[in-house]
Amino acid sequence: MTLGGELLLGIDAGQTVIKAALFDLSGKEIAVAQGATAISSPRPHWQERDMDAAWDVAADAVHRALQAADVDPTAVLAVGLAGHNDGAHLVDTAGRPVRPAILATDSRATAEAAALREAAGDEALTLTGQVPWPWNPAGLLAWLRKHEPESLEAAAALLYCKDWLRLRLVGEVATDPTDGSAFATDLWTQEWSAAVLEMYGLDEFARLLPPMRASSAVVGGVTAEASARTGLRVGTPVVTGCHDVDANALGIGAVGTGALSLVMGTFSINQVVGNAPVADPRWQARTFFTDRGSPRWLHMSTSPSGASNLEWAVRQFSSSYGEAIAEASARDGGLVPHADDPLYLPFLYGAPVPSSGAGLVGLRGWHTRADVFRAVLEGVVFNHRWHVSALGSSFPLTGPARLCGGGARSAEWAQLLADALGLPVEVTDATEAGARGAAMLAGVGVGVYSDLGASVDACVRVVRRHEPSQDLDERYQRYVAVSEALAI
Repeated sequence: MTLGGELLLGIDAGQTVIKAALFDLSGKEIAVAQGATAISSPRPHWQERDMDAAWDVAADAVHRALQAADVDPTAVLAVGLAGHNDGAHLVDTAGRPVRPAILATDSRATAEAAALREAAGDEALTLTGQVPWPWNPAGLLAWLRKHEPESLEAAAALLYCKDWLRLRLVGEVATDPTDGSAFATDLWTQEWSAAVLEMYGLDEFARLLPPMRASSAVVGGVTAEASARTGLRVGTPVVTGCHDVDANALGIGAVGTGALSLVMGTFSINQVVGNAPVADPRWQARTFFTDRGSPRWLHMSTSPSGASNLEWAVRQFSSSYGEAIAEASARDGGLVPHADDPLYLPFLYGAPVPSSGAGLVGLRGWHTRADVFRAVLEGVVFNHRWHVSALGSSFPLTGPARLCGGGARSAEWAQLLADALGLPVEVTDATEAGARGAAMLAGVGVGVYSDLGASVDACVRVVRRHEPSQDLDERYQRYVAVSEALAI
């Protein structure tokens, strides 16, 4: 039987997995499909992905989601997209890739990014709200100019991940301010800035900047070619879309000024919405959604020190996330710390501060595997607290914090996060927050919802609230002291 009713489709394109999910107009997930994308590393520090292969994965996920829902394509009112930021997706005048996509985990441009930071100094933070890092388009353009000038000569546009997928859906080149603000937009005007390009010495690449469209603007309709590949109806409206962290915030309803949201996933993502930008080297001040004519900014304090630490521990010592968390929770006292519990530094893949790497400190012969699991869970939430404390130096954080990502699925881990932050933590009904946020943008774009606030009212429901129940401040201070003592 074919499902009736009106639906919205959200596509959430991460670096390793692309998801497509269908939602009804109340935000309820109807069907979801996903596929993994292959990452290549042809040289040390390189992280690349075949752009056509990524489109194939996305198109197949959309097709399978439609099949799983047994839905008539005419029921899909609109499509929204979200994708990982940074990196570089270069296309030529025909909209074809000129080389594999460079991903946000790529670090080939370390020297170029350092040179840009030194040359720009404080001006970069003042003009753009952030400083360039190796994975940023500024550093990558400088690297390509030096090592692959032929790629830049062939390129007609510099896109982000979701822009490439939307190009394949509708045949239009564009980006939105949430992605564009990773590179060359003015912090205050939120538009492309010649002054930023001049500061970086990248004036010649102004020609690569795509048209800037609002995140919820309808860019075009699904082409016949894309329809044949995905199963979507020809002409289905597709909106510009956004950076995936913005989509996550929308998908869990953390969009108002002062809203604090966290993503406990591969990255530790911690962000606050502001009605004016605040620049600080501890976070990136980037463009957020404009709602009711008012520009806003998303202040993101992030590091690759998130739930991937538990994934590593599970690979070594357990069979699943659930088993590891259950074992830690079954200790005497559960996740409440014992006086001699070890501390864990969650820096396997990087840190927000100078670091010697991950490590267990204070491990003794009588400690068990459960104690190690508890330490890993605690180390991840302590890293979130570091980021939130940084944001709290400029923003009044009274809570609650909205949480999504893999860690949100565990009530025990979410409770430990509330304890570490000293703030209430709320978890919503979004199992695919990024895809739902993308779908909500699509709904705004075609008038299903009058604005972002109306989309949140219609789609987002809090299903759990965790109040702080133990004081972890002393252990957190020890964690900070150990981190600083072992910094290199």
